[in-house]
Amino acid sequence: MQYRKLGKTNESVSILGFGCMRLPILDGNMARIDEEKATSMIRHAIDQGVNYLDTAWSYHSSVMGQKGESEPFVGRVLKDGYREKVKIATKLPAWLINSRKDMEDILDSQRERLQTETIDFYLIHSLGDATWKKMKALGIGDFLDKAIADGKIRYAGFSYHDNPDLFREIVDAYDWSFCQIQYNLLDENYQAGKAGMQYAAEKGMGIIAMEPLRGGKLAKGVPDEVIEIYKKVNSERNPAEWALRWVWDHREIGTVLSGMNTLEDVVQNIKAASDGEPDSLNPAETEALNKVKSLYSNRIRVDCTTCSYCMPCPSGVNIPGNFGYYNDYFMFSSKGAREVTTKLFYFFIKPDQRPDACTECGQCEEKCPQGISIIDELKNVGGIFA
Repeated sequence: MQYRKLGKTNESVSILGFGCMRLPILDGNMARIDEEKATSMIRHAIDQGVNYLDTAWSYHSSVMGQKGESEPFVGRVLKDGYREKVKIATKLPAWLINSRKDMEDILDSQRERLQTETIDFYLIHSLGDATWKKMKALGIGDFLDKAIADGKIRYAGFSYHDNPDLFREIVDAYDWSFCQIQYNLLDENYQAGKAGMQYAAEKGMGIIAMEPLRGGKLAKGVPDEVIEIYKKVNSERNPAEWALRWVWDHREIGTVLSGMNTLEDVVQNIKAASDGEPDSLNPAETEALNKVKSLYSNRIRVDCTTCSYCMPCPSGVNIPGNFGYYNDYFMFSSKGAREVTTKLFYFFIKPDQRPDACTECGQCEEKCPQGISIIDELKNVGGIFA
């Protein structure tokens, strides 16, 4: 296992982190973790050198966004001396917070659920425009300072899901130690993006990369054309290894979180991590990856950059969200991948945010810098996910 210093924390973290959001489950119930399998997976990973575990208040919940089973499971799996071998990261659910007392109560509950006095890396979960405004108004900085001073947490950070400009504002608003951003082969300029990553790194912040395999789509159900490109350069490396190596090639990245759900995933990713040095891809590998990026890009149906200038929609339609799943449907075109994309669409895009809610007022098209015929394209989305 290779390790890197995580920004100004100077902590040495394994370049592969274990994301505890997609653990094996029983009977298709997200709230029922298969503890025997999951324990074997996590302890094997730790035994092989993984020292960063990422969980959250809401992971493995039966109701989206509410208290889940991941944190208490992590607390149990780290018994028998395993707690001393790892750094725990968990997150404050910003969407549930309405007062300073809420922050304190949830943090104390998380420490109890995780069976630890001190949480090593504490993040404000899923910051965006609305949650950031609320957190600022409630004095999140003072809360984090006190939590650190009281020994309840060691380092403060945030995870991010919004536009590049807001990311910079948040980075500059507090003396954060680290941040967690979505970063992968296809999302180099998505949300915080490469520019945001570099900006945070220049400020001394550690960078945690999430979704390196784009929810597994860069590893399974990969188009045959992509497989052929990879094989011509290295026939032994599977698509997951290629995608992980692309992220690890960026020296700004401290650790890459993988939501592994089988022991085979763990073994393969640990193997890939042995070669995950920064700036280590050779010209032929870089060229192959660029070809893969172009191939996926050519499958995009709507050239939406998720700038969100079209938002908010007066009728409540989640325009960028609809287009994101529509593009994924064609980019990852195997039957299995399309089934997963459809399920995710119905899970994350609520009924009143779907194309049917569009009244064709046209305000979005006037604001779109890409000149997208949004009304017509939303009809196409509706046709696919009807």
